[in-house]
Amino acid sequence: MSNNIDLKQGLNIPISGAAVQKTRKTVSPDVIAVKPTDFKGLTPRLLVKEGDKVLAGSPVLADKKNPEILVTSPVSGTVSEVVRGEKRKLLEVKIKADGQQEYVDFGTHKASDMSADEVKELLLKSGLWVSLVQRPYGIVADPSAEPKAIFISAFSTAPLAASPEFALKDEFDNVQAAVNALGKLAKGGVHVSLNIDNYSGSPFHKLENVIPHIVSGKHPAGNVGVQISHISPIMKGETVWTVSLLSLAAIGRLLNTGKLNLARKVAITGPKAIDPAYVDALPGISMKDIAEFYDNSANDIRFISGDVLTGKNIGAEGSLGFFDNQVTLIHEGTERELLGWAKPFRFGKFSSSRTYFSWLCSRKTYDMDTNVNGGPRAFVMSDVYSKVLPMDIFPVYLIKACLAGDIDKMEKFGIYEVLPEDLALCEYVDPSKNDIQAIIEKGIDLMIKEMA
Repeated sequence: MSNNIDLKQGLNIPISGAAVQKTRKTVSPDVIAVKPTDFKGLTPRLLVKEGDKVLAGSPVLADKKNPEILVTSPVSGTVSEVVRGEKRKLLEVKIKADGQQEYVDFGTHKASDMSADEVKELLLKSGLWVSLVQRPYGIVADPSAEPKAIFISAFSTAPLAASPEFALKDEFDNVQAAVNALGKLAKGGVHVSLNIDNYSGSPFHKLENVIPHIVSGKHPAGNVGVQISHISPIMKGETVWTVSLLSLAAIGRLLNTGKLNLARKVAITGPKAIDPAYVDALPGISMKDIAEFYDNSANDIRFISGDVLTGKNIGAEGSLGFFDNQVTLIHEGTERELLGWAKPFRFGKFSSSRTYFSWLCSRKTYDMDTNVNGGPRAFVMSDVYSKVLPMDIFPVYLIKACLAGDIDKMEKFGIYEVLPEDLALCEYVDPSKNDIQAIIEKGIDLMIKEMA
């Protein structure tokens, strides 16, 4: 087990549109969307119908397989619409928010006076249990299981990621309360990883009752999966839980106030963002609620909930995900460039392989778009993945095993250690233009189906 992790592989993507550290707006949403698709492994059962009144903290969904796992409303209001997709798959529950918010009272709690069962019961009743993610597979944590440890990444290296020091500057006491409570759920303790570049500047190095780790390196150094692989790799039959700082703050507010409060600072970022900055908001807000940050008159913006590597394309009518505190606005790259690959003097284009002379401008940022500059082609064996993936696995063989649906080889080559987000950079640098995250996701889905 390492307390100092120095990662040599990785890549920071210099995309333009970082949010300045100021809050420009408090979003008072008219409608909030609760999306069961945010929670992998949850089979939703609808608990409300259109026209029902709900409070902030009222159950909206339950897991069919484990009914004690609930998803609750982040606002008080009226259920305005239940959105379904193909084969009546439940996609969203839309709630029209009240002007004055009312909350379910869960009572205040002091973590030191609570047992593990009491912590678990509170998180289940409040709907915050779904913020605990279980590895392998990245599913909602099983309340009947005991993980070997709980892991938290206290920093992010993703492109244009929200600054934890700014977004959570007033949340230290809440985060500490949450850590104290979650520590009762795992014998292996709570592991917190901090960035060496901002160790003293982060208030989270003062957290008590944790096992600290100091990490240095480029993206994906901030990914909790990468940190776990260097701290305590996941073996077959083992489980660990992860939780974000964002969710810790919400859990701490629940303990200290007795109310479900999912408020967060959301970074509006990206090359197409106008004056990128932060807003105070809730998960489930519509992209229309931040309309002053973009001009989509040409219908040429991709709206991403999250970062450009791992976020979801939600469209102009979409809503912010439960786990996200970043929106990225980027140009839809539909233009084609004649002989673009044969023009080395392209100082306006970034190349991870130094194909263009733009690598000489090390501090420059680029107005990147969604153009992948080519289509899928033969899967070429090379070392490009290992240059950006600081994990002790064989990514090429793992990807091929997932494509083949070979469970034995998936186990052999590291499927228990990864989620799609961990191989996002492999997808970015892939000369064959493979959708690697989707391939890994498909492999994980097969593992869940066959190994359940």
